[in-house]
Amino acid sequence: MKSLIIAIARELVDKPEKVSVVEVEGEQTRVLVLRVAQSDLGKIIGKHGQIVNSIRTILRAVSTEEKKRVVLEVVE
Repeated sequence: MKSLIIAIARELVDKPEKVSVVEVEGEQTRVLVLRVAQSDLGKIIGKHGQIVNSIRTILRAVSTEEKKRVVLEVVE
């Protein structure tokens, strides 16, 4: 999942070298923290959060096999 988020984010931003994902594993939840350059933050979030919500939808679909909740957080 980490590599999926990195691949999607690198296609959306102007500075793909600044994209990184940190994965924090819990008992029932996995948190993915996506970091991008500040100038690219709007490109990841999108208008009214549409892009980040789409990425979260993809994560939910992929995570159903693992039976764990996946949370995506975007930080600068």
